[in-house]
Amino acid sequence: MRLNRKIMALCVQERNGKMRKTIGIKDNKAKISIIWVISILFIAANLRAPITSIGPLISLICDDTGINNAVAGMVTTIPLIAFTLVSPAAPLIAKRIGMEWTLLYSLLLLIVGLFFRSISSVTALMTGMAFMGIAIAVGNVLLPGIIKQKHPEKAGILTGAYIASMNLSSAIGFGISIPLAKEAGLGWQGSLLCWAILAIATLILWLPQVKGKRGERKNRASKSTTSIFSFEMWKSPTAWNITLFMGLQSLPFYILSAWLPDMLMAQGMDQAKSGWMLSVNQFTSLPATIITPIVAMRISNRSILGIISGILMTIGMVGVGFGQLLLIPICMVLIGLGNGMAISFAMITFGLRTESAQQAADLSGMAQSIGYLLAAIGPILIGLIHDLTHSWALPKLILIFITVLLIISGAFVGQRKPVLKKIQKSDEKSYSI
Repeated sequence: MRLNRKIMALCVQERNGKMRKTIGIKDNKAKISIIWVISILFIAANLRAPITSIGPLISLICDDTGINNAVAGMVTTIPLIAFTLVSPAAPLIAKRIGMEWTLLYSLLLLIVGLFFRSISSVTALMTGMAFMGIAIAVGNVLLPGIIKQKHPEKAGILTGAYIASMNLSSAIGFGISIPLAKEAGLGWQGSLLCWAILAIATLILWLPQVKGKRGERKNRASKSTTSIFSFEMWKSPTAWNITLFMGLQSLPFYILSAWLPDMLMAQGMDQAKSGWMLSVNQFTSLPATIITPIVAMRISNRSILGIISGILMTIGMVGVGFGQLLLIPICMVLIGLGNGMAISFAMITFGLRTESAQQAADLSGMAQSIGYLLAAIGPILIGLIHDLTHSWALPKLILIFITVLLIISGAFVGQRKPVLKKIQKSDEKSYSI
């Protein structure tokens, strides 16, 4: 009798477990909201276009405000400095008030920044760029974390989609700035202000995500009796390797964005065509950014993705540095595919190598802080080396060396071992997955 009762109890437990598992799966699927996905894509679109849209307008801004090229260079550097300073703080703020509220406040700050930088004043322009940089840094850091928090099972496709949205808006921002300023007659101020429309639309879409979160926000604040800063992530050698990979993949992108036209014109390419090479690089990265995170979720040996991305970029860099002009478009396609793979692989790694949403945000903040620091310094150093040597030969060799290091770092980034083995109870409770 006792044996029969035990068998019956085990059967009931197994049946209930299966029922709970099935219900859990159904609930998980039901939680995926189209509005939430669209909101994430809109937030991603705001993370690049407001920055890339200002580059083509620099000459108009200089003529109107009277600033010199050195000051104009600071305009595009300010957001990168903000990324470096703010990225580590973003997950700490999110831990206090929640990711949804943090993203909401960042959107509000972004809108303020977009209005400020559209005023015909150097002070307002710089202030607006600083506000924008802070707001965009928060979005950069928290999107991988909130995807892991809400839909870890869909992390691959969601990561690919939001990075593609980022890159597409970046290319559009670069392309329509001058037509809006000149052909539409809006001037540089109106051309920049147009991006406030996208930010306001994103804010409206995001508002439902904070509905009912006020009580949760108060609970977080009341429970935070100790310091919220943790050095655990910064002590991890694995986290530092992922950070190195993030920095190495960002360096070529920002160096080429600043100096590729000059490099190609020195080889004999005309100015218009050299500018188009950046667009080729940007658009060819889109397929790779979409596909790579999906593949990373399904294969066992993820390191191959980091290695391939580095190899593609290395071959492309060798072609750009020492190949014939006819091969440059093909080389830019290879660099675009490699860079698209690398950035999306880095972003999906924040979720794959961590065990909670808070850990993913912490790793994202650390990697992006150091990564964008390198991105801010890289173009300046390359320009300085060119001024000292009066040649692009050494800068090109440095770019090739960076991509070789990317191959080596990528081989370790794809390992399956978690960055931190232990999850703090407070994190697990606050960010259950």
